[in-house]
Amino acid sequence: MMEGAREAGRRLADADCEGLLAGIAQGDQRAFSEFYQATDRAIYAYALSLTRNHHDAQDVMMDTYLKIRSAAHLYRPDGKPMAWVFTIVKNLVRDRWRKGEREELMGDMPEGELAIPETDRSDAAIVLRQAMRVLSAEEREIVLLHAVSGLKHREIAAMLERPLSTVLSRYHRALGKLRAALAEEEV
Repeated sequence: MMEGAREAGRRLADADCEGLLAGIAQGDQRAFSEFYQATDRAIYAYALSLTRNHHDAQDVMMDTYLKIRSAAHLYRPDGKPMAWVFTIVKNLVRDRWRKGEREELMGDMPEGELAIPETDRSDAAIVLRQAMRVLSAEEREIVLLHAVSGLKHREIAAMLERPLSTVLSRYHRALGKLRAALAEEEV
């Protein structure tokens, strides 16, 4: 899984996202396909960090791509195409929450809960569900963007519009919390 995540990070880093967004705005299906392949893991990881639910994250991810397809002409090149995309993700999650499409979305889930499908009874899934409860929302977001999508810390900092030092310190603090939680569980 980590190899796939690293590859996704490389695809994202190498992709000319602004050029692809311009192509999407002109109706270029190839540009849309390339943009999807370059960003799918990052968008899913970010949506998962906000919704804390696998199925909701998938729904938000698909809604994000629909929105990108219909609004690409509104993007103004500023060197931060993924910040624009992440704003779309965040707004879609907030809209879903406001509309009450799913009562569990963001509100009724215990703080720190990461909803990995309950059908996944693997040791890794059980441990991950337990361990992620100890992280704050921002720590969880950074860990998932790095671990699931394979993004580098500087890319995460740019996307979240945070200083690199903040992202690094939150990531290392989160790892410390996860280690402590896992040691407490004697994993």
